[in-house]
Amino acid sequence: CRQALRSAPGPEVDFARAEREHQLYVGVLRGKLGLQVLELPADESLPDCVFVEDAAVVCEETALVTRPGAPSRRKEVEAMKRALGSLNLNIVEMVDENATLDGGDVLFTGREFFVGLSRRTNQRGAEILADTFKDYAVSTVPVHDSLHLKSFCSMAGPNLIAIGSSEAAQKALKTMQQMSDHRYDKLTVPDDAAANCIYLNIPSKGHVLLHRAPEEYPESAKVFEKLKDHMLIPIANTELEKVDGSLTCCSVLINKTSEL
Repeated sequence: CRQALRSAPGPEVDFARAEREHQLYVGVLRGKLGLQVLELPADESLPDCVFVEDAAVVCEETALVTRPGAPSRRKEVEAMKRALGSLNLNIVEMVDENATLDGGDVLFTGREFFVGLSRRTNQRGAEILADTFKDYAVSTVPVHDSLHLKSFCSMAGPNLIAIGSSEAAQKALKTMQQMSDHRYDKLTVPDDAAANCIYLNIPSKGHVLLHRAPEEYPESAKVFEKLKDHMLIPIANTELEKVDGSLTCCSVLINKTSEL
């Protein structure tokens, strides 16, 4: 964890606690929600490999294996490609050396894609994503003060965008609203980091939302608690947040029934 990339210096990661928090996260997905979880092997030579979201964008039966913006992360895609191949998805590889794309910059609303143009994702990466998922509109959103687009927003329901309160987050939301033909509902939370949550629609459970724990972001947790139609599951992410990790970073959700 000392070698993981971080946008700003800060407190040291408590590795044992990070491990416990991650095990709880996986346990919720597998045990509480009954999802099949395919865990990639840890690779000590790739300190950021826990953030699997950046290595692939999966929609329906197609998986785009990305070209991460940080050169030290490029080899992470190899394990991801093998795992996605085992699920019989249509694999598209981003081989253009001028393109960069991190999955953390890709927000899929169910209707369209928004792609953050950030330090990690460029216009060419967004163009390749648009070529890969031709059935969906793709709009780009400038990201200035955060690592990724999803550092301050995510989907909190079928038509609901969770968004942080910072000026940068609100400006990005305005851009998304202007770009889209569709009108989304918004859920504004006081803390940008807490706006990154995981929404799932599970046949036996209904609307499920994993969100940051009240002990981390008490005011934002109160906003999520107003979602009466959701099964709410608070999850702590204190340690991975120190190295820019969010809840969505640690999984790639695939809507597919498969015996792993």
